Order: sequence, then C-alpha cells, then structure tokens
Amino acid sequence: MALYPYTLQPIALNLTEAEFHQAQYELFASASPSFGLSGIKMKEWIIMAVVVALAIAGLVFVSGYSTIIFWVMLAAVVIYLLVRTLGFKWYVKREFDKQVAEQQMPDEMRQMKLGVQKHGLVMAMPVNQPDLMQNPQMRGMQMRAGSTQQAVVPWSAIKSWDETDDYIFMMFEMKGQQGSQIIPKRLKAQKFPLDTVRQHLLEVIPVKGLNPEKLQPPA
Repeated sequence: MALYPYTLQPIALNLTEAEFHQAQYELFASASPSFGLSGIKMKEWIIMAVVVALAIAGLVFVSGYSTIIFWVMLAAVVIYLLVRTLGFKWYVKREFDKQVAEQQMPDEMRQMKLGVQKHGLVMAMPVNQPDLMQNPQMRGMQMRAGSTQQAVVPWSAIKSWDETDDYIFMMFEMKGQQGSQIIPKRLKAQKFPLDTVRQHLLEVIPVKGLNPEKLQPPA
C-alpha cells in the first residue's frame, strides 16, 4: 500500500470572506449546467451548423432584398451563442448573489487550522474561543486541551465531498451533528497534503458530489 504524507502540525486555514464566497460560487457554478462552449450539446451544434449552411447558401444563390432572411438566420445563431454562454453565465451569477446575500463566513473559520492524519481531518482552534463549542458544527466532537483545542473528523464520518479548481468541499456527520468544511487548494504551497485528503475521501466516497440529503437530521 502506498504511503501518503501527513501533517506534523495543523496549518492555518486563513480563509477570507472573499474566498468563502468565491468557494461557494465555484461550487454553485459547478453544480449548474455548463455555460461555456463545451456545454453546448452536439444536437445544438448540428442545428446551428445546418442553419449557418442554409444562410450561406442563400446569400450565395439569392440576391436582392430576399437575402435579409439569411442575414437574420446568421444573426440568430450568433445571438443564441451569446445567450447560451455569456447570458447564462450572468444569470447563474445573479442567482448565486441572491442566495448568498445574507450569508456570512463563520467566525471560527478565520482562526481555524487544519491537519491531516491517517485517522481523520484535524480541526484546531485557539483556546480563547469561548463560543466555539456553541457552534453546531463542533458539537459532539472530542476536543483535546492545550494551547489549541483540536477536534478530529474521522474519514468514515464524511458523507459527501466535491472539488473545484480552487477548493475541496466536504460534508460530515458526527453523533447526529452535521458539519461542512472548505479547504483552499492554495494550502498546498504550505505543504498541506491535498493529495492525501483526496485519497482518503475517495476511499470512503468514490463518487464526488455534495449530497446534503445523505445527512441524517439532528435528533
């Protein structure tokens, strides 16, 4: 069995409010139908190709005012492409802004440190966080005393996960309490073992994709 690197000490997450919202947007966009050219289906390309071919043929063989219809056909293809790409991207961004307008990043994420061990993901917080245990995400976890308080989320507690170009997301459940975690991939520059995290996640959940419905409602 291959050996994977782990952390000797938890590494500061240093997640900013901007990153928090950017992570949510990337996840929202990845769950939405693709708004790039690559997201256009073959059937759509075939229809547009036929329309363009007919329009070009019409411009070649027809003259006078009758060519207007063929220019309209070409314009319709261009407009469709713009709406299907840039227009849909704008719509997705607008819908996302509506959803997160009222959301703020949890305060504990500003000072959280993350570690990776064979038995699970380590979350560490400074001891001067009196409201830490009141957070639903941290309830039910065994906290270790010291200069920091540490909680371990076993890999087996992960219920679903996903990733984008810049972040890894995971949802977990421990003792009836639900939680989630965002890991910026920039932490790899600080020798945070992202590949190890991904390996463990694939072992427990082979198929990526966040599924909140898999979490059991709190008792």
